[in-house]
Amino acid sequence: MKTLELPLAKMSVREKLHALETLWEDLARNERDVKSPEWHFDALAEREKRRTAGKEKVLDWDTAKKELRRRHP
Repeated sequence: MKTLELPLAKMSVREKLHALETLWEDLARNERDVKSPEWHFDALAEREKRRTAGKEKVLDWDTAKKELRRRHP
């Protein structure tokens, strides 16, 4: 595979986020081609176990975004 070089040191945070979103959108179009590593399934199983035991707090996406923005302004 050819190495992709980006001028990261010259890019603004906004430009970096745009590049990241562009890559994510492209990956999402072909999600069947993207295989999750086994540890993802293990992590999800552990989270579900904690959730059903009442040890994991579950938030809807809008609330979660607000909470993250509050913690990391």
